[in-house]
This record gives sequence, structure tokens and C-alpha cells, in this order.
Amino acid sequence: MPDIRHRVGIDAPAATVYEAIATPEGLSAWWTRDVRGEGRVGSALAVHFGSDKPGAVMDVTELDPERRVTWRCSSGAPEWIGTEIRFELKPGVRGETVVLFTHADWREPVEFMHHCSIKWAQFLISLKHGLESGTATPFPEDEHISIWR
Repeated sequence: MPDIRHRVGIDAPAATVYEAIATPEGLSAWWTRDVRGEGRVGSALAVHFGSDKPGAVMDVTELDPERRVTWRCSSGAPEWIGTEIRFELKPGVRGETVVLFTHADWREPVEFMHHCSIKWAQFLISLKHGLESGTATPFPEDEHISIWR
């Protein structure tokens, strides 16, 4: 099955990066302003992109502080259902934290996967900029790259 993979180095401690990825408050600072849920293993996170209906619902399957956050998509675009989203944190050089991002288990590399790949890259840069300089661009401030946003 095809995967989306990205790597970004962030000049911030792993604990800070982890909080930005593992909590609804953190996610709303760089991904989308409207994140609902508790952000604990066994709970669900609903991410909204300008609608009352969530764009996706992620079941939180793993939280390993300062190391890994893993979700399984249970609702949203049909292509996302059953996929796994994983953020792995590793020490980098000169104190940076490396985020190895994977959106795994796509059934096939459809055009929407290509779109999601660039959007994930854009949001990971938003995470980086938010933690390094306070200038994140979560939805709806993100760059729109197509009609899909």
C-alpha cells in the first residue's frame, strides 16, 4: 500500500513538538483552528475545515511522549478511512527535533493522495514555523493550492 512520507527538522525540544502534535490545543495552532476531542489513547479527534461536519475523525491509537503519536482515520474522505497517520520524533543535530511523518496504508495512489501529500508538507512547515517563530498558518490561513484547498 502506498504511503505519504515527509521529514522536517524543528528547532524546538521534543517535548514542545510532542505537545503541538499530541493535543487538540497544539494541533489547532498549526493544522486547523477547529480540533475537537480529548487527544488521549482510545479517544477520537475531530478536525474541522470550515464546516460543522468534521473533515476527518482520527482515533488516537498511540501516544509515546516525546517519541510518537499515531492515529487511525475512522471517518472522513473515503480515501482516508482506515489509513494510519504517524508522527515519529527523533533527536536531530544541534538540538533540533526531527519529525518523521507518515500517512500510511492508502489503498492506491489516487490523485487525492498527491494533493494530501503537498497539504501535509505545507502543514508540517506550519508546525515548524509556529514553534520556531510563532508564525504558523493553520486552516483557514493556509495556502490554497486547488479547489480541494
